[in-house]
Amino acid sequence: MSTERPGRVAVTGIGVVAPNGLSADAYWKSVREGLGVLDRVTREGCEELPLKVAGEVRGFEASDLIEERFLVQTDRFSHYAMAAAQHALDDAGIARDVPEDPFSIGVVTAAGSGGGEFGQRELQKLWGQGSRFVGPYQSIAWFYAASTGQISIRSGFKGPCGVVASDEAGGLDGIAHAARAVRRGTGAVVVGAAEAPLAPYSVVCQLGYPELSTVEDPDRAYRPFTDAACGFVPAEGGAMLVVEDEQRARDRGAAVRAFVAGHGATFTGASRWRESREGLARAVRVALDEAGCAPEEIDVVFADALGVPEADRAEALAIADALGAHAARVPVTAPKTGIGRAYCGAPVLDTAAAVLAMEHGVVPPTPYVFDIRHDLDLVVSRARPAELRTALVLSRGLMGSNAALVVRRGDDSAR
Repeated sequence: MSTERPGRVAVTGIGVVAPNGLSADAYWKSVREGLGVLDRVTREGCEELPLKVAGEVRGFEASDLIEERFLVQTDRFSHYAMAAAQHALDDAGIARDVPEDPFSIGVVTAAGSGGGEFGQRELQKLWGQGSRFVGPYQSIAWFYAASTGQISIRSGFKGPCGVVASDEAGGLDGIAHAARAVRRGTGAVVVGAAEAPLAPYSVVCQLGYPELSTVEDPDRAYRPFTDAACGFVPAEGGAMLVVEDEQRARDRGAAVRAFVAGHGATFTGASRWRESREGLARAVRVALDEAGCAPEEIDVVFADALGVPEADRAEALAIADALGAHAARVPVTAPKTGIGRAYCGAPVLDTAAAVLAMEHGVVPPTPYVFDIRHDLDLVVSRARPAELRTALVLSRGLMGSNAALVVRRGDDSAR
């Protein structure tokens, strides 16, 4: 017997820290214009590594946004998450320092790896200087659950908290997890993901992925759905959302920006991109069914867009399998090509872009892509005006997870 409540789950806040913007507004402006910000990797210690191009977050000063007592015990990936969470809470109109009912607000994040930069620094101290030089926060700062813990501690939130570790698709799975918590009675959940994969140790680990692009030209390093597809480039940053019970949001006068309507998830195995066709299509069908949504109702698809020819073909076929004849007509976009794939943060950034696209009535373009190889109505070059009521966001992980999320336009979406 289900214990979930029938009310809708509303998105009331969006916070972004990304290579193309340190706020949701700045991010959307860049996404809408189709700006590509991929560039040479400049992180210290990465200069001689084979990865040459990525999406770096620049101009971010953690000390301007986060108290020193948290900075000393956290990695860069948590800094991004904490800053994005604060932006989302401010957008939702929820007080961070003194929540009205701390047990009514939870936190859920997804993470692909954790705090590699912090962990590498402390391990170098261990082997170079000795154990007495290792800081006490080594035990927690690297941990993939650190962002959830620090956001909840900093904000005083004592509701249900969790971390999702299900590959890049975990960004969407985390949103679904948060939505279920709201349906079970939690008032609101701060949910999302942010990553910081450009430390030397982290980059070396990623070099084991055959899907990683090592092309040195930023204009050619990440071009999914084209004949020149050669893999993906990683990115820093991510996004956080506030999701809450619709009636709770309305009672406190918050604007409902969107609704989390449906979610589906499957698993098809690491790098088995041909099999991901069936898995991703199944995830889409489950998400549509949960949302009570017909394929013809999908107005835009935010693609996973891995940039590997076999994976791109599988995704195009999965969209056709799940949406039928409508697949040839629905606009598809992949704004992540302009900033890189932020692992678990990537699909949350896409979800934020989907909400903003529905609010503004435009489908953003896919940067760096123009010679489309697959049978998709891929939006390129410039944004396309469109009446958008329902968006489908897709994500796949390198280890085999697939996820789909259906998001509906909010009743108060005109901003």
